[in-house]
Amino acid sequence: MTEDATRQRADAKANRARILDVARDAFAATPDASLNSIAKAAGIGPGTLYRHFPTREALVLGVYRHEIDTLVQLAHGLTAIHPPLQAFRLWCDRLAQYGRVKHGLTDVLHSAAADPVHAEVYGPMVEAVGHLVSACQGAEEFRSGIEAEDVLLLLAFLWRPRVADTDPGRSDRMLTLVVEGLRAR
Repeated sequence: MTEDATRQRADAKANRARILDVARDAFAATPDASLNSIAKAAGIGPGTLYRHFPTREALVLGVYRHEIDTLVQLAHGLTAIHPPLQAFRLWCDRLAQYGRVKHGLTDVLHSAAADPVHAEVYGPMVEAVGHLVSACQGAEEFRSGIEAEDVLLLLAFLWRPRVADTDPGRSDRMLTLVVEGLRAR
């Protein structure tokens, strides 16, 4: 591959990443964000956005995949630098942030087109939670016999879109209840 082709590929990857980051923030702020406003905020032309994401649905699914990939990678990164229980809570905080983003993506994520994407990302999410649970079990913070998929289902309250929550402390209190239920006795 030539140096020009390598540079073009790097530029395309950087554009894609910037589009996804800007779109995530735009959809979190307002689900009706236009693709043109996202392109402008990303500092690219509409043609570049449409080359990467030919439809609004493709962009929403791209943001969803990107957020899940980030969460999966984060699980391993957090356990490398934090005590297991702190890593678990930090990961759950990030999951809650994702829930606020997902609120702006709800219609597309409930469409039939999203089903293959859900199936694609579910296994990695279960693995990420399993990694965190295993780390907590290894530190004797969580009891044995916990299934990662069960924990992921328990944590659903963090990423389920909900109408404006007037109690900002609710997620933290609910997470504390989950953690206490998982604790080693």
